[in-house]
Amino acid sequence: MSWDPYAALGVPKSSSAEDIRKAYRKLAKELHPDVRPNDPASAERFKRATAAFNMLMDEQLRGRFDRGEIDADGNERPQFQPGAGFGGFAGAGAGAGARARGGGRGDVFEDLFDGLFSRGGGARGFGQQRGEDVRYRMEVDFLDAVNGGKRRVTMSDGRTLDLAIPAGLTSGQTLRLKSQGLPGVGGGPSGDALVEITVGDHPQFRRDGDDIRMDLKISLAEAVEGGRVPVNTPSGMVTMSVPAGSSSGDLLKLRAKGVQTRPTAGDLLVRLMIVLPRKEDQELREFVRTWPGRKSDIQR
Repeated sequence: MSWDPYAALGVPKSSSAEDIRKAYRKLAKELHPDVRPNDPASAERFKRATAAFNMLMDEQLRGRFDRGEIDADGNERPQFQPGAGFGGFAGAGAGAGARARGGGRGDVFEDLFDGLFSRGGGARGFGQQRGEDVRYRMEVDFLDAVNGGKRRVTMSDGRTLDLAIPAGLTSGQTLRLKSQGLPGVGGGPSGDALVEITVGDHPQFRRDGDDIRMDLKISLAEAVEGGRVPVNTPSGMVTMSVPAGSSSGDLLKLRAKGVQTRPTAGDLLVRLMIVLPRKEDQELREFVRTWPGRKSDIQR
């Protein structure tokens, strides 16, 4: 027994194209392999819903299915006139060469075979139609958006694809994957997959165009005397020189350590933050109390 595309989508036969689209989107969100991994039953329902959507969104295929000319898999159904003899020959009174006819549709056998073969010997389609685009949403790790990377994604038909993430990707951008959408009709090309990107936050780094900003804690001694301190950049650990006499809020730049755009990468902008000892240090307090320069020329 053939399956019913309307039942697969849970919509009545009178549904509009928009009703069908909404029903498919709802099912896709519930049954997509990314949502229900390792669930063969849901994967099969998702594939069936996709096939139903593809058929019912094609006006010609939907019309032929509704008229009973094809089944849900697109296979032709023979059309016999009530009262016609076995083999398609008419009943009493018809000549040997007579053929069954049904409801003004012309010779049903001619219709049947014309549906399978064109008079020229090739397959007769209904005109090539491009498949519909499929939209996805995906969150990308902050560092992958900065440095570039790869992400394995599951497509609507259950296939997995390694998606290249270009450096410099920002939230709201859309990646287009050619021919990864719904299949075309009548030999037409497949649609595309459109992946809308959301870039996640990072606890340490902040994006500023192609530059990255961060705060770096340094000790009082490092601020006063200067020195080399380790810095965790988006591409790994490096050592940075802190000038003697640095103050909180001073901005240092590490070139090409920001967003890895081409041909020129952004910079990492490091704001120094002097941190005093957590425990009370009596010697430090006494030094500051007796320090001649305690009332410096700070501009307030």
